[in-house]
Amino acid sequence: MTTPAPIKPELVCPAGTPAALRAAVDAGAENVYCGYQNATNARNFAGLNFTPDEMAQSIRYAHERGSKVLITLNTFPPAGKVDLWTDMADLSARLGADACIVADIAVADHIRRHHPQMRIHLSVQAAASSPEAIAWYVREFDVKRVVLPRIMTVSEIRGLVDEIPCEVETFIFGNHGLMVEGRCSLTAYVTGQSTNMDGACSPAACVAYEQQDDGSLATRLSGVMIDRFAAQETAGYPTICKGRYLAEARDGGYYAFEEPVSLNAATMLPELIRAGVHAFKIEGRQRSRAYVKKVVAAFREAVDTVMAGDEPKLADLVALTEGQKHTEGALKSKTWR
Repeated sequence: MTTPAPIKPELVCPAGTPAALRAAVDAGAENVYCGYQNATNARNFAGLNFTPDEMAQSIRYAHERGSKVLITLNTFPPAGKVDLWTDMADLSARLGADACIVADIAVADHIRRHHPQMRIHLSVQAAASSPEAIAWYVREFDVKRVVLPRIMTVSEIRGLVDEIPCEVETFIFGNHGLMVEGRCSLTAYVTGQSTNMDGACSPAACVAYEQQDDGSLATRLSGVMIDRFAAQETAGYPTICKGRYLAEARDGGYYAFEEPVSLNAATMLPELIRAGVHAFKIEGRQRSRAYVKKVVAAFREAVDTVMAGDEPKLADLVALTEGQKHTEGALKSKTWR
């Protein structure tokens, strides 16, 4: 009995702007994911995302070059306000998008009933990681692909691939937030705006940087100090889960939840391919066109090289990582920290 040839994973790449989408497509992305300028997507920041006209033009650009566009409708509608999400699903179908990335079951049900030709990808925001949960989404909403949470090892992913009736997508580069996706309430606690319902983690209007008398730089979110950086330190964007705090029995500030570090699974691509992963996701819709171009090009070359049976030459991407540090995270071991 011969072992089946491994599947060549597609690259699923971020675009916060039309320019970033074009950069991703030109760098070799089979799929680009992006969202509209409203609360339906989990990167709802001023200056990011697409108007309907921009989305239409971007879909044409991608399709002309053989790439697909996946629309992020991956937040949860508040009670009585689902119309915005269903309207954006309808618009995506009219514009010819290739799939919607969905977290909420009401949105998934609307797409299944009204746009059966539209692929539904289950967002990581749904936090589905068991065969039983994923199989339910497939059965009820005809989900074609699930984006797995960033808390699973390669061996767990391999076992899951063998048990579920849909494609699997895993993160390989970018933000390594390990809050349970779809369940984070930290930002809402401080700002009153929810990551999962308003689409903004640490909304920019709530962020302040303050120069201190000792030369350090403090970052605040709605007046709450999140971190303080020494003069030689690089100040990151203030999110509660990656802030440093004072606590009893601890000297100085420390990371109570997680350190600012990026996921970089470049060295694990062969293992993930052998595990049967269908798609590799790069995070970064808040990042620049230059970031998108460099990261997508690096992973395009790496995946192609692995599939050709050679050892990939791994580009040095540490300068593009959060905190100038990277990790293989839970993919390698549950005890990565």
